[in-house]
Amino acid sequence: MYDTITDVPGIRVGHYTDLQAVTGCTVVLATEGAVAGVDVRGAAPGTRETDLLRPLNLVQEVHAIVLSGGSAYGLAAADGVMTWLEEQGVGFPVGVGVVPIVASAILFDLAIGDPAVRPRAEHGYQASATADSTPRAGGSVGAGTGATVGKALGQERAVKGGLGCASRRVGKYTVGAMVAVNALGSIVDPETGEIIAGPRSSGGQGFLDSVDILEKAGEPGTASALRNTTLAVIATDAPFTKEQANKVAQMAHDGLAMAIRPAHTMFDGDAVFALSTGKAAAVPDVTPFGAAAARAIGRAIVKGVTEAGGLGGVPSVSDLKAKGPVSTRGE
Repeated sequence: MYDTITDVPGIRVGHYTDLQAVTGCTVVLATEGAVAGVDVRGAAPGTRETDLLRPLNLVQEVHAIVLSGGSAYGLAAADGVMTWLEEQGVGFPVGVGVVPIVASAILFDLAIGDPAVRPRAEHGYQASATADSTPRAGGSVGAGTGATVGKALGQERAVKGGLGCASRRVGKYTVGAMVAVNALGSIVDPETGEIIAGPRSSGGQGFLDSVDILEKAGEPGTASALRNTTLAVIATDAPFTKEQANKVAQMAHDGLAMAIRPAHTMFDGDAVFALSTGKAAAVPDVTPFGAAAARAIGRAIVKGVTEAGGLGGVPSVSDLKAKGPVSTRGE
């Protein structure tokens, strides 16, 4: 295992990364079809085709999940993924061809880089055409390119976020996670409780606790608050029903709460997708998979932030550590 979502059989990942404009998108392909669920908990989401993932609705499987920067404009990247899948003959059969089922969610990265440049259909197509199952570098790539965290004191005190992956074993099955970390809150290592990224102190070498800041201020400034959203995809080769996939997506949100403080705010569009590529009879109980998914998400969040490079004038954790010891004490 490579500690990545592509450890799961049937999953391929592709990125489009624009380091000049500081934005990008990521596609998770399941061209053989994957039973899917979703749980959206942030109060400011931007999504596409999430209603069809509800258990009562007709379509049982999706063929791709797209995570994109560009705010709501970035939803256009899914059009290119649909085009690529149709060219491969992949989709829901409708008698006169196929309709690829592509769900998508976006994050806000317009405050970094060039806000006039957003992922478009051609970028989703490019990410799909280059997707594979090999381990990919994380950090400032794909949907994590323009991600930032720790914005409770404004963008000028933020730290670079990014895209991270992790995986775990549950019996004979694999559970993988991929997260684009673009949060209002501070990032905490679930294993140690240490704040590893957050609003920078006035001296520039310390990270502050976002919950402390919000408790004192009452609310974040509107301009900085609207620049968030953490997106995650869970994948497993364990066979699930659609109801079970939705339950795992729900449980997996615990990973966001463990590693992002606070998560699920009024100014985050936090969403978790869950994919099952297994084709056998469904497992009897998804509890171990949901617990493993939450742990994998927590680790992926930490990796996404620590592996990121500084871009667009926003320093990364590694940039700040290179200048000397980083404190997590308040001001």
